[in-house]
Amino acid sequence: MLLALLAAGLCSPGAIAAEASEAGAWDVKRLMRELGQVKSAKAQFIERKHMAILNAPLESSGTLIYTAPGRLEKHTLVPRQESLVLEGDRLTLENKERKQRRTFALQDQPVIWAFVESIRSTLAGDLATLSRFYQVTLDGSERQWRLTLKPVEPDMQNVVSEIRIGGSRNRVNTIEIIETQGDRSVMTITGDAQ
Repeated sequence: MLLALLAAGLCSPGAIAAEASEAGAWDVKRLMRELGQVKSAKAQFIERKHMAILNAPLESSGTLIYTAPGRLEKHTLVPRQESLVLEGDRLTLENKERKQRRTFALQDQPVIWAFVESIRSTLAGDLATLSRFYQVTLDGSERQWRLTLKPVEPDMQNVVSEIRIGGSRNRVNTIEIIETQGDRSVMTITGDAQ
């Protein structure tokens, strides 16, 4: 990636324009193709939940692990150790401090399934599945883009107004969930986790 950026910086404007046209116009299909090329990623996250009943946001942090096409792990380390592991159509929630573990099929929980697919389908570059649950729009450029996902299912519309996923090239940097009651959560994803 760095070599490509350096090479692009050394090329003439005409060469850059030709390269861009060969790659195709920047649109949601191209973004999905580029996201779909990522086979695995591990990063740190900080999530802030802004709730009307609280004076300050609730903050949590930990690691995210993605393995294409359908494995997603969210390991919260602070303020308490919790894990969410998605493998295919099975979701496992675990609270290590309380020694609780629960596994269920996504199809049995349609609202949770829609939430999960907003992230998993984006990471996998699976526009067909994403479009099953959301109206999808893309703003920005390859260097700084934002997907806006508006739920199409009534049950999900009762919970979430929209989900905004931001990134650069084939990397997701932020996930913001706007709830219908005005609460929201913002997850910032930074660098590779150790």
